[in-house]
Order: sequence, then structure tokens, then C-alpha cells
Amino acid sequence: MNNLNNIWQSYRAIISFALMGLVLLFVGFNQSWALVIGIINMSLISAIMALGVNIQWGYAGLFNVGIMGFAALGGVSVVLISQQPVTEALDAGGIKMLFALALGAATIAAGVLLNRRGVNKWLISLIVVIGYLFTRFYFSEASKLIEKVDPAITGYLGGFGLPVALSWVVGGLAAAGAAWWIGKITLSLRSDYLAIATLGISEIIIYVIKNEDWFVRGLKNVYGLQRPVPYEVDMQKSEWLQNIVAWIHRSELQMLSQSDQIDKLGDYIREASVVFVKLSYSGLFLVILVAFIVLSNLALNSPWGRKVRAIRDNEVAASAMGKNITRQHLQIFVIGSAIVGVAGALLVTYDGIFIPTAYQPLRFTFLIWVMVIVGGSGNNLGSVLGAFIMWFIWIQSGPIGLWVVEMLGNYIQEGNTSLEFIEDRVHYLRLIFMGSIMLLIMRFSPGGILPEKNKEL
Repeated sequence: MNNLNNIWQSYRAIISFALMGLVLLFVGFNQSWALVIGIINMSLISAIMALGVNIQWGYAGLFNVGIMGFAALGGVSVVLISQQPVTEALDAGGIKMLFALALGAATIAAGVLLNRRGVNKWLISLIVVIGYLFTRFYFSEASKLIEKVDPAITGYLGGFGLPVALSWVVGGLAAAGAAWWIGKITLSLRSDYLAIATLGISEIIIYVIKNEDWFVRGLKNVYGLQRPVPYEVDMQKSEWLQNIVAWIHRSELQMLSQSDQIDKLGDYIREASVVFVKLSYSGLFLVILVAFIVLSNLALNSPWGRKVRAIRDNEVAASAMGKNITRQHLQIFVIGSAIVGVAGALLVTYDGIFIPTAYQPLRFTFLIWVMVIVGGSGNNLGSVLGAFIMWFIWIQSGPIGLWVVEMLGNYIQEGNTSLEFIEDRVHYLRLIFMGSIMLLIMRFSPGGILPEKNKEL
């Protein structure tokens, strides 16, 4: 028993990822390889997002409950950068909207500047109120003009028509900017202020996105976003893919008639095109994730990283040694949020559609936190493992729930209302499974499946 425990402690990460791989292989053989690759892709994106949270919480103990908002900023960046501009909307109200936004910014700047110079408060208030009224007037007029332009298809300004890869950088910068603003105000206060501020700002971001149609179409969603990989239809027309699929399935096709061969080969090619595109995304997301992990580990093992951990473990002692706690926390908060923003941009790129209503705290905050807790806070590989485990449960809870219901049906008399009651509520098992796993991990392994090496509990 001791030997098994020693092996587990020595090779915990390898064994954990190997078991996760075996589970995915089982699903691939019994369900669909396209489904497995889809799970892997979403797990990789979630792992990047969990890595950002792990940097904030695991490295510095910062409690960010506004992950949803930072991810949404990344998604918005994809629309603003990659979509083609809507020239009709720009002509109708683009100039007026630009003027309104500039006037609003000038009003705020004037208020701040005059306040710093000690100008009379009533005069400052008057200037701000007048600026707001003019801003609101031009803003309302411009938004109405823009949203009237073919609202079923456009009804917004569009983007800059630039390569979609650029939006990943912009998404990270947008999230970093929001994090800097929040952190600059709250990180010098009590730690719970950060949680309250991130939650509030996150909800404000989502509210603006949903209600300002001129910006990113609001609840009407944005379709047809750029893709960094080929489309399935184009792949199906590729001769090399057709030849490879025909060669792989040659033995099966030879047993069919010519017409059946054509139909069956078409099915195989369509399936292969889906798998190829998903694998292309997998390679892209894996490269980005590995790059973030490598950079994070290099930073953590540097003098800067040792300073971060020293502040996390004992802020009083670190402060007594002359370390600027607030500045260090601000750096960590900005870096972690930027990574979340990049992940949010990658997610929208992968989906090919921007859906504001999809940004729910359950998926983009609670689920990410569970990934970090289950995997192991302070351990980058733990965050990745937690992402794979929890996203697998998120996707497979339905099939698992149906299997459980079928097993119960063998012991419950047909027509029993209890069985129907359970069948109608299978989707709740997702929350039950996630909550149970989190509680078990917190009870028996508080540090997660892969705890921080220098801080195992």
C-alpha cells in the first residue's frame, strides 16, 4: 500500500493525465471522435482561462469573481477587430457616435482636471451635467440611426476587418485595461472589495453588451466571424483529404456497390473534414496554452515570482522588507485578467458566433473556479487537469444521467411517476456531479489533485 502511495505521489501528474486520456479514448470509441476533439478544444480554452485565475488566486491570493466580464471583453474584441465595417451604418451615424463618445470622454476629463485644480464644486457639477446632456443627445441620435440600418442582418457599426488573430491580443489588452482600472481603485482596500468590484463591473459589461445594439448587435448576436482555420466545406472539396479517406476506408468501400460507395465515401469525407478542422483548432489552442504555461513558470521561478509567493504567504513580513504589496497585486491581477481575455477571444473564434446571453456566471465564473480548486491552486498543470475534468463532466453529464436513469428503470416498475420525474431533471445532474467532486476534493485533498509542490496539504 505504501508503495502504491509513493508511486502516486511521485507520478501524480502523469497518472492523472493518463487516466483523463483513457476516459477520452473510451468516449471516442463509444460515441464520436469529433465529440472528443470538441471536448479537448473546449478544455484547452477553459484551461487558459483557469490558468489566468490560478495566477491571480494561486500566486497572489486575489479573489476575482468577475471572470465572466473579462471573458466577454475578449469576445467583443473578436467582433470589433475581425468583422467587416458596416459602411451604411458608419455613414448614417458613425461620425455622430464618435463625436458623442469623444464629448463624453472630454466631459469626464474636464471634471477630473478642474477638481484637481480646486475649482468650485458647483461649477464642476454644472459643466459635467451640461456635458452629459449633450453627450446623451448625440449618443441617442447616433445609436438610433445606426440600429435602423438593416437590423435583421447588421444594425451595428461592425469592425475593422483585420485578421482575427489580432483580436486575441486586443482581447487580452482590453481585459488588462479593465483589470488595471478596477485594481487601481480596490487593491489598496480590504480584499473583499476586489471581489465586490469585479462582480459588479462584470455585470455592467454584460449589461452594456446586451443592450447597446449599435455596438455588437446586443441580443441579436453576431454571426459569421472569421476563422483562423479552413471551413469544413472547403476541406470536403480537397483532393488530398478525399484520397486519404478513400485509402483508410478502402476495405469497407470495396464491399459496397458503386452508388453506395459514393454515398458512404461522402459520409466519411464529411466526418473527416469536421475532425480535421477541430484538430487544427486543437493545435492552435495547445500552442497558446503551452506558451502561457512556459512563460508563467519562468516568471514564477524568477526573483519576481519568489517575491509574489512571499507576499502571498506573509504580507506583513513582505511589507516590512520594503515590498510594495499593492503594486505587486496590481501586476498579478492585470496579467491574470489579460489571459482570461485572450481565452474569451479564443472561445468566440472557435464558436464562430458571439452570443451575449451565453455569458452566465455559472459557466464563466463558478465553473472556472471549480476547475482551479479541483485541479490544484498554485499549480499550472493542476489548472489544466481541472479544466479537462470539469469540462468533461459539463458535457457528459447528460449521457451519464441518462445511463443512470436507465439503470434505475431496471429496478422501478414501468409507469412509475418517480422515474419520469428523474428523467425530466437529468440536466440537474451536471450541478450535482460538479458539486460532489469539488466537495470530495476539498475533503480528501484540499490542495487539489495536483497541489502546489511547495505547499502540499
